[in-house]
Amino acid sequence: MNILVIEDEPSAAERLISLIRQQVTVTVLAQPDTIKSSVAWLKSNPAPDLIFMDIQLADGLSFQIFEQVTVNAPVIFTTAYNEYALKAFKVNSIEYLLKPIDANELRAAFAKYKMLIGKPAPDKMMESISYAMQMLTKRYKERFVVKVGEHLKSVEVNEILFFFSLDKTTFAQTTDGRKHILDFTLDQLDGLLDPSRYFRINRKYIVRIDSFKDMISHTNSRIKLLLKTNDDEDVIVARERVQEFKEWLDR
Repeated sequence: MNILVIEDEPSAAERLISLIRQQVTVTVLAQPDTIKSSVAWLKSNPAPDLIFMDIQLADGLSFQIFEQVTVNAPVIFTTAYNEYALKAFKVNSIEYLLKPIDANELRAAFAKYKMLIGKPAPDKMMESISYAMQMLTKRYKERFVVKVGEHLKSVEVNEILFFFSLDKTTFAQTTDGRKHILDFTLDQLDGLLDPSRYFRINRKYIVRIDSFKDMISHTNSRIKLLLKTNDDEDVIVARERVQEFKEWLDR
């Protein structure tokens, strides 16, 4: 399969290509990083089998590419924002992946590509629009019911700074420093929390974007976090998650 990767962050492009090659055998034809270079490449080369396209490029939104050249290939958009979903499906998009890219979601995207590639255009359009609407209406967890003594209490997600696991128990720590036991694992919480606000930094912690008061360079290219209302000195962003963590902060 011949693919084109349009991405203006070299590290993000490198990670995406690595994830893609774990799924399928591909030849990366080119890696343009701007609207201008993407248009130039598409005008002067045969269409690839599939295009991976970041939405926010250095010189504008990649939707401008479609205004300047006919794109004769299906597109999988990659972005840190979900507000462009509906617009993405008005062009050639068959999938819309939110950064940091999840390997399972990428696998599902390739499965969808294989399924759709042989279908007539109307079928592709209807399935794509349906998926776009799902993306726009997806709801994340808004509150948790916790036990406080003999009483039950509803805790708003907005009150929770971070989640952590200790001795096979999951806790939610709120802005007032209180810890509440949850009937969820961190793996389950990963799919329930808004990824634009919460990030899984390691096996033990999921942190909110404003939950830490300092970040410190640590050994082996890792990052140490000093969390608010927390005395744990070993809150470390796992080395394999550092690049995604930086992209999450810098989205």
